[in-house]
Amino acid sequence: MDQSGVLLWVKAEPFIVGALQVPPPSKFSLHYLRKISTYVRTRATEGAYPRLYWSTWRHIACGKLQLAKDLAWLYFEIFDSLAVKTPEERLEWSEILSNCMSEDEVEKQRNQLSVNTLQFLLFLYIQQLNKVSLRTSLIGEEWPSPRNRSQSPDLTEKSSCHNKNWNDYSHQAFVCDHLSDLLELLLDPEQLTASFHSTHSSLVSREAVVALSFLIEGTVSRARKIYPLHELALWQPLHAESGFSRISKTFSFYKLEAWLRACLTGNPFGTSACLKSGKKLAWAHQVEGTTKRAKIACNTHMAPKMHRMVVMSQVYKQTLAKSSDTLVGAHVKIHRCNESFIYLLSPLRSVTIEKCRNSTFVLGPVQTALHLHSCDNVKVIAVCHRLSISSTAGCIFHILTPTRPLILSGNQAVTFAPFHTHYPMLEDHMARTGLATVPNYWDNPMIVCRENCNTSVFQLLPPCEFYVFIIPFEMEGDTTEIPGGLPSAYQKALGQREQKIQIWQKTVKEARLTKDQRKQFQVLVENKFYEWLINTGHRQQLDSLVPPAAGSKQAAG
Repeated sequence: MDQSGVLLWVKAEPFIVGALQVPPPSKFSLHYLRKISTYVRTRATEGAYPRLYWSTWRHIACGKLQLAKDLAWLYFEIFDSLAVKTPEERLEWSEILSNCMSEDEVEKQRNQLSVNTLQFLLFLYIQQLNKVSLRTSLIGEEWPSPRNRSQSPDLTEKSSCHNKNWNDYSHQAFVCDHLSDLLELLLDPEQLTASFHSTHSSLVSREAVVALSFLIEGTVSRARKIYPLHELALWQPLHAESGFSRISKTFSFYKLEAWLRACLTGNPFGTSACLKSGKKLAWAHQVEGTTKRAKIACNTHMAPKMHRMVVMSQVYKQTLAKSSDTLVGAHVKIHRCNESFIYLLSPLRSVTIEKCRNSTFVLGPVQTALHLHSCDNVKVIAVCHRLSISSTAGCIFHILTPTRPLILSGNQAVTFAPFHTHYPMLEDHMARTGLATVPNYWDNPMIVCRENCNTSVFQLLPPCEFYVFIIPFEMEGDTTEIPGGLPSAYQKALGQREQKIQIWQKTVKEARLTKDQRKQFQVLVENKFYEWLINTGHRQQLDSLVPPAAGSKQAAG
């Protein structure tokens, strides 16, 4: 079979979820990663190769690269969270951690964790995606993307590094531009020159190509089935093209590289394909008097599991509520939504909220990463594996999370608060995504940015300002209370408020008002309440819950 039948592309998930939206530590440069690549192979008996144990990575990162231990763990844990694991395995790990009584016990448990060494090196290298390059900022991107890349360039624009995580052109350009480096990083030391470069006769091991499957996958003759790179490269009819020798059980470096370059194409399940040929969803209705059209596209009707995507843009002054198969396990991007209330009550793979203002987002459990960038006055209510935020102002996060929230660069007036709502299917959705109620690090954020970020950038919500959030929709399911309950200070504040209401009700009862006085009193209270609704902006929230006229009903999707 000729190679024209093979299509390869760069996977989206390692970049969407795996590339941290912050310039990487300078020690993650190719120079140091090559040294690590050689070092781990000489320490194979000490938990460095083919699997890298946390204790060995800690030694390399803290001892040799001079990284802080928290940062070393952060990158190790992000990579580990990308590994294919059952929800049960994730819940088991949460239980082990929640039973630890001290930092030492936690460390002892972490020491038993290991990751695929070669894939971890690739993961560290792709952190360069968000490296700030002076050359690029002066002359623009090295890889000009096609002009007609999508109907909404707004959604894939390349003006800042934060768009690169969702831009499949950036993923493809990154891998194509650095393919030789990526392959050299995977070579056994004896296949390299003294200056760490390959030669014409360098051979690539099967393990190295298996590792490269972390970034690349493909298909044959437009078949529906998707294969990891190594399965295609090792497929017998392709040996001549991929450079595999059955005798040495290795690949020719230059043949493999040439084959990869010849076959690499755009990701058929990437953002641009989703926007261009994805299904358009009528989840949001047109608001009278506005010219903005809400755009919602998804590829879930044709994308296999792990490749599902929903992109939502320009929802304006609306309440949008969905619990739908379209959302289950999808990577969701919410972009330029203003003055809206968005409820996505399904188990989600990842969520990115970008350039949104004055809105509330209530999310089903997010299995990997929830990231906010360039948002103002936004409230996010979610159970998520990880939260990271950059360039936000005046945002509040009610979260339940087993990892420390990451405060990246450019944030102002961040407020963290306990997760404070529930819906009937919530615990079922948490179980499906492997998220538990403990440990919960909502109140222990980690500041990860180059500029001098001090802790005054965030605050914990004062208990006196805390209220529970009621999700105003009926659904099937068994969850009737907030999973894990509330921290005692917040529970106490609610109790005191409840007490005040009871005292008030008792006072009204004991006043023994006549029927007319009761009527008059009720009108006064209702007027005050209405005034409060308008002053706080809650009036719009209530109004938007009234379904639109029959002609513009929201589609079931």
